[in-house]
Amino acid sequence: HVQLVESGGGSVQAGGSLSLSCAASGYTSNIYCMGWFRQAPGKDREWVAQIDSVGRTDYARSVKGRFTISKDNAENTLWLQMNSLKVEDTAVYYCAATPCGAADYKYWGQGTQVTVS
Repeated sequence: HVQLVESGGGSVQAGGSLSLSCAASGYTSNIYCMGWFRQAPGKDREWVAQIDSVGRTDYARSVKGRFTISKDNAENTLWLQMNSLKVEDTAVYYCAATPCGAADYKYWGQGTQVTVS
């Protein structure tokens, strides 16, 4: 059983920074692809960033250059460093994991709120 627990959300002014973390348990992290998603009020959940089992990353166009995804396999932790935050980044952020090559993300965290004003 895989468990993902996010932390680090909060409120920040536009232009500020926040760092989210996701503690993973119940699996071998170096064989999983992991990602961050977000869902703003009244909108569909959208993909934000992903990192694969060898550390290759990819970002949504809306956050590229401002957000950085990383992971620490030894600590089973996924990170999302968010800089130059905008009001439109306000959302609940979710951590997700799946066996690399799977069609969809299989495991999800409970989410953490990020509010930019």
